Amino acid sequence: MIEYVKGEIAELSPATAIIDCNGLGYAVNISLNTYSAIQGKSSCKLYIYEAIREDAYVLYGFADRQERELFLLLISVSGIGGNTARMILSALSPSELANVISTENANLLKTVKGIGLKTAQRVIVDLKDKIKTSAPATSSEGVFSTMTSEVQEEAVAALTMLGFAAAPSQKVVLTILKEEPNAAVEKVIKLALKRL
Repeated sequence: MIEYVKGEIAELSPATAIIDCNGLGYAVNISLNTYSAIQGKSSCKLYIYEAIREDAYVLYGFADRQERELFLLLISVSGIGGNTARMILSALSPSELANVISTENANLLKTVKGIGLKTAQRVIVDLKDKIKTSAPATSSEGVFSTMTSEVQEEAVAALTMLGFAAAPSQKVVLTILKEEPNAAVEKVIKLALKRL
């Protein structure tokens, strides 16, 4: 599993970045938020989500972990694939998206290309309990507390290595962390194994 890709930016467009890692070029799909973050730089580090399907092997890259966390939450919603999630993250910054979901603003979410009212409502219903917003929506800490975010990443990674699918693992881990925000990684994994 690829955690991140770090190297020189060989090519950059608003939708794709080609990162040269020691002579190997990785084509990575990016959101406009990530494009803005790395534009003008000669090198960068992108956190990766790998989408492996029968017909394609696609990499999605994010300038920070919070955006990747939101991407993982979005693709856990029925009917939302990688490209739609990337479209949502291109239209709204991570803090704006968290705010839209917590305030249940389906109309603003509906303005994103490819998102209808039913899908917008499903995103809000599925994710409103999973997204923690900090008091000011523009807080530098972002959408998730760093500690919870690291525990969540480690737990989901461990579960996927054990053979469980990423999306259900993500869902279960988020539910456990909502119930016990200070749980250690080992405890989260043990509880998740009982629920999967």
